[in-house]
Formats: sequence, structure tokens, C-alpha cells
Amino acid sequence: MDLSEEVQAKMLQASLGARQHSHSPYSGYAVGAALLDEQGRIHVGTNIENAAYPQGWCAEASALTAMVMAGGKQAVAVLVTGPGPDVITPCGGCRQKLREFAGQDLLIIAGDPSGIKQQWTLGELLPFSFGPEHLSSKA
Repeated sequence: MDLSEEVQAKMLQASLGARQHSHSPYSGYAVGAALLDEQGRIHVGTNIENAAYPQGWCAEASALTAMVMAGGKQAVAVLVTGPGPDVITPCGGCRQKLREFAGQDLLIIAGDPSGIKQQWTLGELLPFSFGPEHLSSKA
């Protein structure tokens, strides 16, 4: 999927803005996510750490929650930002969470405060994935 430069710029600003709300006192690594849904709306999320480390959640999961709460059903694209300069991608768990609401063609864009760095499809980052359609036929 190709997104216009205007939509990508809006998503980048939304993701960077979400980073400002990160609760990351342990790692100091603020992450933001901006998720575009099937209705063209942008939903944001940030990482929230917890002293009991496995109990925190990622920016992408937060954005998915915002999308579902707003009535969104499908993710079209997600833009994730970190502090830079290293390019970040959704973690394995978030790749699977995104797969619940998108197919292999989901556009995943990485950015940082200096701009957009790279993009992939979910299929490139999570090949041969298991999704909802696998449960639709019972053998």
C-alpha cells in the first residue's frame, strides 16, 4: 500500500507526539505509534513500563486499543517512532497483535525525530504468520 506523503507526515507527527506521553522510567526509551484504520483515522499509543517488567505494554498495543475503542476494525498502516538514530520495528508480540487486525500487506513504517527511516510490510517482518482466518475453518 502506498500512503501519501501528507498522511505519512500526519502519522509521523502523531507518533512523535505520543512519545511525549511515554511512561518509561526504567529504560528511558520512549516509543510512539500512530495507527491508520480503515476509516482513515489515526490512533496513537505509547509505551508504558511497569516495575514488574512483563506487565508493561508497547506503543503499538496501546494504539490498537485506541483503534478498537473508537470502533476501528482494521489496521491499514502503523508508524512507530523511537528516539533514533537506530531504526526500530514492532517487537514480535506486537507484530502478532497487529496481525489480528491486518493482513500480510499491512504497511509498517519506522521513524524518529529526524523523519521517516524505513518501511516494510507485516509479511516481511512476520512471514508465515498465524491469523484469524486460520481459525475460520475447523478441521
